[in-house]
Amino acid sequence: MTLFQLLIVAIVQGVTEFLPVSSSGHLILLPSLTGSPDQGLAIDVAVHVGTLVAVVLYFWRDVAIAAKGTTRLAAGKVDTQGAFLALCLIIATIPALIVGLAIKVTGLDEAMRSVAVIGWTMLIFGLVLYWADRTGGTKKDAAQWSLKDALVMGLAQCLALIPGTSRSGITITAARKLGYGREGGAKLAMLMSIPVILASGAILSIDVVGRADWSMMRDAGIAAIFAFIAALGALVLMMRLLRSVSFTPYVIYRVILGVILLVWAYT
Repeated sequence: MTLFQLLIVAIVQGVTEFLPVSSSGHLILLPSLTGSPDQGLAIDVAVHVGTLVAVVLYFWRDVAIAAKGTTRLAAGKVDTQGAFLALCLIIATIPALIVGLAIKVTGLDEAMRSVAVIGWTMLIFGLVLYWADRTGGTKKDAAQWSLKDALVMGLAQCLALIPGTSRSGITITAARKLGYGREGGAKLAMLMSIPVILASGAILSIDVVGRADWSMMRDAGIAAIFAFIAALGALVLMMRLLRSVSFTPYVIYRVILGVILLVWAYT
């Protein structure tokens, strides 16, 4: 791939991974819109690594607490804040892993990679996000995350396996309806992304191992760096804007893009 193509793929992945607009949907659409070839699994892994590093760096205090708590959890003890956070993250991740594996084994993942599917999910789940943001409560913050809420958000996260839904979007939607404020809901959604990105990157890596060469490794490294910068910038911007701005701008973008894609798909 050319440097320009790597830059475009990395920026699209980095920016859309954490904004509630669907990174998978944009990456599927990218070759069709630009006429460029599919980026391949190696680049997919690289941009996942880049976004993973970005979210870990941004929420490093919470990540450190959860990582430390994991050792307590492994010993069968849930007696610290970190151990409870780690347990909540595990519970929130398991549903998506089970459903994702089932979709991959049955081949449904390829069947859902269509412009029509992305158009409908962009539109529908954008409107659902708007409804949840307008009607959801604000009494809870991220520190009040419970096992029940983690499970509900984890089940909602399964819907993100449909391209165009948006993992961050659907988990934020669930958080808002559960009564979490915008910043708190977004923070939980971002923390939930860490084990999911780690798992998906590991699965993708299985198909890449053994085929890597110097050229591929160079391109992957460049893509990872660009994705990291784009993802970190998007995270910083979104979390700051949520202090004064609702999710409506993202909803408007989703609705407009969804309508355009549906017109394109059916005409």
